[in-house]
Amino acid sequence: MTPWRQRIDVLDRIMLLVMNERVQCANALGAIKKKMGLPVYFPKREAEVIRNVLAGNKGPLSDAAVRRLFERVIDETRSDERHKYKELDEGE
Repeated sequence: MTPWRQRIDVLDRIMLLVMNERVQCANALGAIKKKMGLPVYFPKREAEVIRNVLAGNKGPLSDAAVRRLFERVIDETRSDERHKYKELDEGE
C-alpha cells in the first residue's frame, strides 16, 4: 500500500501546483478584464471550459464527476479573482 500512497501524495502536490498556477493565470486575465471594464463572471467561457475538459475525459472519472470538479475549480478561481478585483479597486 505504501507505494500507492506515496504516488498519491506526489500527485496531490502536482495537482496543487497546477491549480495554483491556474489561479495565477486567471488573476492576470482578471487584471486585463478589469482594465477593459469586463465582468469577472463570463458564463460562455466557463461553459466552454467544461465542454473542453469533458471532451478530453478518458475516465475512469465519469463526465458528471469531471463536471463537478471543474465547476468547483472555476468557482474557487472566480472567488479569488473577485477578491483581486476588490484589491485593485481599493488600490486606485
